[in-house]
Amino acid sequence: MGCLGNFIWFVFGGLIMGLSWLLIGILWCVTIVGIPVGIQCFKFAELALCPFGKDVYFGGGVGSLLLNILWLVFGGFALAAEAAVIGGLFCLTIIGIPFGLQCFKIAKLALMPFGASIR
Repeated sequence: MGCLGNFIWFVFGGLIMGLSWLLIGILWCVTIVGIPVGIQCFKFAELALCPFGKDVYFGGGVGSLLLNILWLVFGGFALAAEAAVIGGLFCLTIIGIPFGLQCFKIAKLALMPFGASIR
């Protein structure tokens, strides 16, 4: 399902989410202080383009918590809402449920990207 799923995902929603992550990453990179956050956005844009076959593991400490709070205010909530809405639309059909679950995985990542790793 990985290759076929990623192709279907890319056509029906992955491109939009990937471009959203890229746009937010570019906006963060405009400021010198935000470059590490922008680089993290670029990593997650790759996941948003092809999520099948990849898992997200969450961890981190106090530093990750503080960065996640800043992230939530300055871009994370919009990306999470976008992924949740698209995931809800996918879950309206039985065929779309696996794609909706991938959207919800990305929505959770959009809420807490710092301290998360993709494998």
